Amino acid sequence: MAKAYQVIQANILNNEKLREPQIKSFEALQKFSAEMATSKEREAGIVLPVGCGKSGCITITPFAFKSIRALVIAPGVAIANQLHKDFEPLTSFYRKCSVITNNEFPEAVEIRGKQTNIDDLIESDVVITNIQQLQGNDNKWLEKLKSDFFDLIIFDEGHHSVAQTWTALKEKFPDAAIVNYSATPERSDGQIMAGDVVYSFPIANAIKKGYVKELKGVVLNPKTLKFVRREGEEEIEVSLDEVVRLGEEDASFRRSIVTSKETLDTIVDASIDQLEKQREHTKETKLKIIASALNYQHCIQVVEAYKERGLRADYVHSKIDSKTNEAVLQKLNNHELDVIVQVRKLNEGFDHPHLSVAAIFSVFGNLSPFVQFVGRIMRVIVQNEPSNPLNKGIVVFHAGSNIANTWSDFKKFSTADQEYYNQLLPLEDCFIDDKADSSAVREIKPKLFDENTVQINSQTEVQLSELSLIDDPKALEALRYLDSIGIRGDISTLLQSIPVSKVKRRQAKRASLNDQVKNAAAKILKINDISPAGKMLDKSFRNNNLAHTIALINGKINQLVGKPSGTRNEWNIDDLTKVETNFNTILTEVEQEVLNVKN
Repeated sequence: MAKAYQVIQANILNNEKLREPQIKSFEALQKFSAEMATSKEREAGIVLPVGCGKSGCITITPFAFKSIRALVIAPGVAIANQLHKDFEPLTSFYRKCSVITNNEFPEAVEIRGKQTNIDDLIESDVVITNIQQLQGNDNKWLEKLKSDFFDLIIFDEGHHSVAQTWTALKEKFPDAAIVNYSATPERSDGQIMAGDVVYSFPIANAIKKGYVKELKGVVLNPKTLKFVRREGEEEIEVSLDEVVRLGEEDASFRRSIVTSKETLDTIVDASIDQLEKQREHTKETKLKIIASALNYQHCIQVVEAYKERGLRADYVHSKIDSKTNEAVLQKLNNHELDVIVQVRKLNEGFDHPHLSVAAIFSVFGNLSPFVQFVGRIMRVIVQNEPSNPLNKGIVVFHAGSNIANTWSDFKKFSTADQEYYNQLLPLEDCFIDDKADSSAVREIKPKLFDENTVQINSQTEVQLSELSLIDDPKALEALRYLDSIGIRGDISTLLQSIPVSKVKRRQAKRASLNDQVKNAAAKILKINDISPAGKMLDKSFRNNNLAHTIALINGKINQLVGKPSGTRNEWNIDDLTKVETNFNTILTEVEQEVLNVKN
C-alpha cells in the first residue's frame, strides 16, 4: 500500500487496549511533528521504564508523523528481530491491540544479510534493522539510498544515538525526523540522549498501573568494618558512617568492599534469603536472582559462592563465545537455573520476568547503568495487577559500595523518578540494631583481586534493612520514630549466614577451577601481547598459545597436588585449598616460562 502511514486510519487515541504511556507518547509526537516546520527541531526523546510498552510505542510512531517511509534502528540483533515481529502483519502489535482493524498493513522489511535487497526497501513503508548492518564508510545499504529515502528514523534504546555510528546515520538523512526511545536518557559514559524529551512516564506511575514490578531495596548495614590499607598493613576499624563516607570518596574502597570474600558472602546470603522468602510467599519456584559482577573473574567467584550454597548458578560474559552464552540463557529460560551472573551483558531487550532479586556485587559510577541493570527484574509476571505478590522485585546492595549522591544524573530523570530512586538508595536513615548479639561478628580473611588496595577483613553485626518505597511522609516519620526508640519489628533483621555444606563447597570449587585457569591463561597472554590463536609457544606447533598456556597451568596444578590429569573430580577439599593458596605463585611461574619462550 502506497504511503500506508498516511492512508490507514489507525485506532490509537481511544483504543482501550493501549496503555497510557503509549497513547500519551503518541500525542506528544503528533504535537512535535506539527511544530517541526516552525521550531526547526527534528529530534525528540521519549523516556519509558522497562515493561511499559515501548515496542508498541515504536510501531505507532510512524502514524504520528504520517511517515512516507520510516527506519527503525535497534542496538542489537535480538531487539531488531523482535521489533520486526511487532511490525509483521500476523504477529504485529497492530493486530494484537486492534490498532489496525482490517487486513491492510504497512509493508515491513528487515535488513538482514543477503535476505533483503534494495527493491525490498523501495517497496517498504518501514525498515527495521540493527545498527551494525549500517556501519562503515562503504556500507552497501547507505551507498544505494538517497538522502531523502527516509523521512523518519526511530532509535530503540536511543541513549546510544549520540555514538559516532548513529550520528553518521543521522547525517546521511539530514531532513528525517528522529525519535529516540529509552528507559534512561543517559549512556554509561555520561553522554545524554540527543533531542528534547517530549514525554516521560515516571516509574512510580508504572508501578501503580501494574506495568512493572514494585521494587524494594535491601541494604546491608554492618555496624563496623575492619579493613587493611596495603601500604601499611595496619588494621583499622570504622563505623557505618565512615563506611558511607569512604564509599563516597574512595574508589578503591568501593571496589574492594564488593570484591572481598567477606562482603560477597554477605550479599549472596542476603539475596538467597530474599529469594527464598519470595518463593515461599508466592509459591512460585521459578523466581530467580540476577547478579551484577565486576569482571570475568568476579563472575566465576560469585557463581562459586552461590553453588556452595546449593543453588544452580551460571554466568554469561562477552569474553565467552556466543554458543556458550546462548546455552546458559537456554537453561535460564528452561528454569534450570536459580541464579544468572553477568557483567552488563543482559541489558537492553533482555526479557525474563521471573528474575525477581537483583544482587549488586559491582560498583555503579552513575545512575543509568544501575537503571539498566535493575530493569532486568522490573518486568511483571502478571500483567496489570500491581498488588499481585509475584509483581515484587528486590534489590540487594551494600551500604558502602553504592552511594546515591555520587550519581549526578538524577537531574536527567523526572522528579517522580528522582524521588523513587532516592528512596530505593537512601542517603541516610539506614536502620541499625545497636542491641544486636555481638556473637554475629564474623572473622574471615578474604581472597582479593590483585588490583585492590583495600582489604576488607571483617564485618560486625550485619543488618539487613528493608526499604519499602513508602511515599507517605507521615508513615515514614512514624517508622523513623519507632526505630529511634528501639521498636523495629520487620524494619531491620540480623542477617543469618546461610550454611554451606562441605560437599557443595568442594563441588563449587572444582567447577570454578577450570574457568579460573582459562581466564588466567588469557590474561597472561594479553598482558604480554601474545596472540591466543598463534602457535609460537608450543614447539610442536600442535596447540595454539591459549591452549598451551592452559596446559602449562593445569600441569603445575596437577604437580602441586600430586595427582594426574583427568582426576580433578576426585580431588578433596585439601587439594582444592592447596591450589587456591598457591594459584598466584603458579601463574607467576607460567608467565615467566611464557616470556622465556617469547624472548
